Amino acid sequence: MNSTQSSGFVETLEHRRFAEFCGACGRYRYIGLCYGRPGVGKTLSARRCSRWDYFDNVNPNPYAIPDEPLAALIGVRTIFYTAPVVNTPRQIDHDIVRLRSRLRSLAKEPLRREAEQKLKQINIRDNRHTEEMFTTHDWLSEPMPKLKPTYAAISQKYAAKEKCIDDPTQLILVDEADRLKMASLEQMRAIFDAGGIGLVLIGMPGLEKRLARYAQFYSRIGFVHEFRPLNVPEMRRLLAQGWVPEGVTLPAISALDAETATAIIRVTGGNFRLLDRLLTQVERIMRINDLAQVTKDVVESARESLVIGPE
Repeated sequence: MNSTQSSGFVETLEHRRFAEFCGACGRYRYIGLCYGRPGVGKTLSARRCSRWDYFDNVNPNPYAIPDEPLAALIGVRTIFYTAPVVNTPRQIDHDIVRLRSRLRSLAKEPLRREAEQKLKQINIRDNRHTEEMFTTHDWLSEPMPKLKPTYAAISQKYAAKEKCIDDPTQLILVDEADRLKMASLEQMRAIFDAGGIGLVLIGMPGLEKRLARYAQFYSRIGFVHEFRPLNVPEMRRLLAQGWVPEGVTLPAISALDAETATAIIRVTGGNFRLLDRLLTQVERIMRINDLAQVTKDVVESARESLVIGPE
């Protein structure tokens, strides 16, 4: 789901449904619950919605951010957080505060760069003015006139603007929410209650039943979303578009015969993670046997190398 032959993201129907669900949670400041089987694309979709692949690769020092990633992050209002295996309320709070601080720093960065350029121009102007005054100004009769706006005035102006920038976080996506114990869930509830933000918990099927036992938390859940595997038409469309895992090359994958495409769909059942592994195995088998075409037999041979869990 995170790559095609052109390294693009495949915006499937399930991803669009998930993005709409997250948008509603952020807009109405609700707690949302998303659950789905392993490998269907929950994490990839959440990272896409939050633009976290850009965010994660940004240097924590805001002054080191290159222009291209910064442009991709302008307007970001969502943070993506993966609950650690061992977690405490204090750690959860510390991690969320740190991520929100980074997002706020990114929100201030365009203003900082604008101020830096403006102050640089004023500094150049003042230096030139001083050089001119050395030859033309009567230093004994009166002090050298200062040009306006002054460096200090501009600096104060931008500092005031920066203080007016509020915390941009509108939504927190929490992946692997199954790992959160009761105390950590209560900490997430406290963050939600205090922050005026939306919150989405992402986990495995059964998470919704577990949370139903905690009335204080469950009563705040406004939306529930099941992230389902791809259906057959979307799987066929994906294969017709030539989707392959990143780093995998398959000849004429977009021109599969119906029997081979059906075999791939049957083996993977619409599961992206399984599709990724299957096509990787297909490439390996074709390379070992010097084959030029993906066939049903190749797919069946690749399937024998996979560990496929219960349906």
